[in-house]
Amino acid sequence: MSSSLALPARGGRMAALVVGLCWLVVLFDGLDMFIYGSVLPHMMETKALGIDPGKAGDVGSYATFGMLIGAPSSGTVSDWVGRKKTIIVSTAVFSLASAVCASASSLGMFSFGRFLAGLGLGGLLPSAITMVTEYAPRGRRALIVGSLMTAHQAGGIVAGFVALWTGDWRVSFWICVIPLFIGVPLAAKFLPESMAFLQAKGRTADAQALADRYGVELAARDKERPAATERFSALTALFRGGQWVQTLLFWLASFGGLLLVYGVSQWLPSLMKANGYDLGSSIGFVIVINLGGIVGMLIGGRLTDKFGGSRISAIWFGATALGIYSLSIKMALPLTYTVVFLTGMFLFSAQAMIYATVAHRSDDDNRATAVGWTSGMGRFGAVFGPWLGGQLLATGSTTAGFTAFAVAGVFAMVMVSLTGLRRVQSAAPQSSTQQQLTPTG
Repeated sequence: MSSSLALPARGGRMAALVVGLCWLVVLFDGLDMFIYGSVLPHMMETKALGIDPGKAGDVGSYATFGMLIGAPSSGTVSDWVGRKKTIIVSTAVFSLASAVCASASSLGMFSFGRFLAGLGLGGLLPSAITMVTEYAPRGRRALIVGSLMTAHQAGGIVAGFVALWTGDWRVSFWICVIPLFIGVPLAAKFLPESMAFLQAKGRTADAQALADRYGVELAARDKERPAATERFSALTALFRGGQWVQTLLFWLASFGGLLLVYGVSQWLPSLMKANGYDLGSSIGFVIVINLGGIVGMLIGGRLTDKFGGSRISAIWFGATALGIYSLSIKMALPLTYTVVFLTGMFLFSAQAMIYATVAHRSDDDNRATAVGWTSGMGRFGAVFGPWLGGQLLATGSTTAGFTAFAVAGVFAMVMVSLTGLRRVQSAAPQSSTQQQLTPTG
């Protein structure tokens, strides 16, 4: 198979620029994703746009349904037209969608805005993860992905502070339009295209020009651009030979993982409020769980590079299930904050390590497609999680909500464990650079 960039091309100024700009746009992605859950308790308390727990769950599912469409589509498109264009368009879409939500005069218009946001949110992450993976130093892919995903949790922290600071859901959504004026122009001007992508498409002259601009060495390629009739080969490669087993297991693990991520992200403040905590503490839990997520991304990424993604992700999901179930028990506030922090430490990085492992096991020609479809199929869980949380909260049972999310954690743990037990021998061989990397799967 094809070879990726040599280590010198991945290091230094160019790699730092790529990771830094991708970190910024993923920060905005996290802000937009978490803002709805952060302002939701206030929206329900004031009956804004006639919202109630049942309708709130539906609205959350509209956003994740948009992500279900955006993630696999963007992965395939990114392998066609490039990572940079996909990142820019996705950021612009979810920023403009926030303006629709902020100005909505009805719940239907607000729901449409969240659906549009989902298209952009779903489209950004697979392309950003693929981009930083292709510039990651040898043996540090999972750590770089984990570092990137700290931006997502940082966005969640910002969302919590925005909700507390503004006290108004419309103002909060207007703030989420800011990426259109910061992230999009910066990425358009300074973000370089992936040289691995350019080489995979046979655009050697463009790749060489980019390498010369940043003073890096361009690796030799042994594979030319696929013919137009083979454009869907990146998708079909996920099912060739025995590869379909591993592909489906990753999709199922992602289903459970994203059910947890989006269900807990949206409903944690409301569940904790219903469990007897005041509104300020409930929103504070959003900040704390994302602080834990940042720590977990860094620890999980380093351990994944050393011990393998399937193993670490499975342990993390098991710990997540335990932590979420523990939150159904009313505890002293300091202890509750501790449990929330630890739960966040495992929750978000467990899913991120799935992406890191899929990216590592993929080739230059289909990496974005593999990550995008893993994320996209997981969006079925992301659609189901917010809906399920709303239905369970509407019954008045907070214990049932925490238990359901804990079961999802156990399910994801089992599925990702199986990807580690079965490394399909008939799968396509890795690229030469991947064979040099420390295993992440």
